[in-house]
Amino acid sequence: MIPEALWLIVPAAGQGRRMGGDRPKQYLSLAGRPVLVHTLERLHRAYPRASLRLCLAPDDPWFDPAWVPFERWQRIAGGSERADSVLNALEELANRAAADDWVLVHDVARPCVHPDDLQRLLEVLAEEPVGGLLAMPVADTMKRADARGRVTATESREGLWHALTPQAFRYGLLRDALHGARERGVRVTDEASAIEALGLAPRLVPARRDNLKITHPEDLSLAARIFAVQAEEGKVPGAETIP
Repeated sequence: MIPEALWLIVPAAGQGRRMGGDRPKQYLSLAGRPVLVHTLERLHRAYPRASLRLCLAPDDPWFDPAWVPFERWQRIAGGSERADSVLNALEELANRAAADDWVLVHDVARPCVHPDDLQRLLEVLAEEPVGGLLAMPVADTMKRADARGRVTATESREGLWHALTPQAFRYGLLRDALHGARERGVRVTDEASAIEALGLAPRLVPARRDNLKITHPEDLSLAARIFAVQAEEGKVPGAETIP
C-alpha cells in the first residue's frame, strides 16, 4: 500500500565524467530518450500521486520540464555531492513534510528499476521504524587491491550486499542523519550510510539484479537489453524494446 504522504528525491546534478560523453549521463540517449526520462517514468508508474523533488545543477542547459510526468514536483538546486543535493531537497520540504512521512531517494542513473521492487520496498518497510533500501547479495568473489592494482586479499562475501535505490527513510530521521554527518565531517555515499552513522541498522530489501546503475559507456547498451527483457516478461508497461 502506497502511503498518502510520499516524497521522492532524485539527485540529478552529477556530471557523470566516467561516461566520457558530451553531456551528463542522465541526458544520454537510451532507447531513443534521455536516461532521466525513463527513470522518472518508472517512478511515476509506481507512485503516481507522490511529490517529486528533482535536484539539478543550477546552470543545467539540458533539462526540459516537459519530461516530468508528476503533477506535483519542484526543481531543487543540486549540490557538489549527492548528500548535498538530498539535504537541499529535505530543507525545501521543511514546512511541507511531517517528521514521519516517507522519503524515497532514487539514483537518476537507475532507469531499469522494476515496478515490482518499487512496490515491495514500501510494503516491506510499512511498519519499519528505521527504514531501508533495495539491495542484492554479492554473488562474485571479492578481491581487495593495493595501490598498484594487485590483489592483497580475498574477502568473504558472506553477509555482503550491493546497495541499490530507492532508499526509504522517514523525513525527520533522514534530515537529522544528513545534518549530523555534515556537522561531524562524516562522508556519506548514500542515505543508508548517514543513518548507519547514527548507530541504526537500515533494513535490506532483496531486489532484482537488473536494477542497473549506468556508470560506464557499455552500461547504456546493457540497459537497453534489460528493457527488452522486461518488456518480454510483460510486467513493465511501456518498457522500451530495441529497434
